[in-house]
Amino acid sequence: MNIGNDLSIENLTKSFGRQKVLKGISFKVPEGETVVVIGGSGQGKSVLLKHIMRLLVSDSGDILVGGQPIMNLSSSDMDQVRMRMGMVFQEAALFDSMSLRENVAFPLRMHSGLREKEIIRIAEETLERVGLKGVGEKMPSEVSGGMKKRVGIARAIAMKPGILLYDEPTTGLDPVLSSAIDELILKMRSDLGVTSLVISHDMKSTFRIADKIIFLYQGVIQASGTPEEIQASEDPVVRQFISGDTAGPISVI
Repeated sequence: MNIGNDLSIENLTKSFGRQKVLKGISFKVPEGETVVVIGGSGQGKSVLLKHIMRLLVSDSGDILVGGQPIMNLSSSDMDQVRMRMGMVFQEAALFDSMSLRENVAFPLRMHSGLREKEIIRIAEETLERVGLKGVGEKMPSEVSGGMKKRVGIARAIAMKPGILLYDEPTTGLDPVLSSAIDELILKMRSDLGVTSLVISHDMKSTFRIADKIIFLYQGVIQASGTPEEIQASEDPVVRQFISGDTAGPISVI
């Protein structure tokens, strides 16, 4: 199956019981660009991400990867689509019992069919690409949160995916480390040409890395546009969210 590296979300709906989480949202992530999806807790950001990986199936609508609808694909065809994606988890989700090198090598061992010597070479080179040369022997417990995030990105790109999905990549990091992760996300786009979808509530990070921003609110796209367009928005919901003001239409209870 020939899979491209663009994403299209088409009229996606999802409910859990009586709770409508996604109410027919549609947007595109062009190949090679970075789209950041923002919104408060419980607004459907993580649900959207799970649909893209097809860990959840929509009530209606579809997601297209390279023009290929994925909601009704067979398990084997969906596995091929997933091979084109790299996932960077919120808390890095490293295996505590494996060294940093072994964490990066894990997907290569599972899916590449490469010889062990080649797997180790790629793992070392990938760690170096994210600024972690010479630390492969260390264990996750021996490194900082920022380094763990970098290892998570290294593991996600080890299989050379065309699409990277990031779940809150700067959560729990101080401003300096957050900036470093932002720079790394930009570097992955420029060096590898990847298409990136980032889930975030970090507005500084969002404005720094996004080509386009999608703002989810109450199950719909409240606003979308470039960072400049979102910053200039006069929508009171958008203004309150990006400013962090407690006074406004968004309930803080």
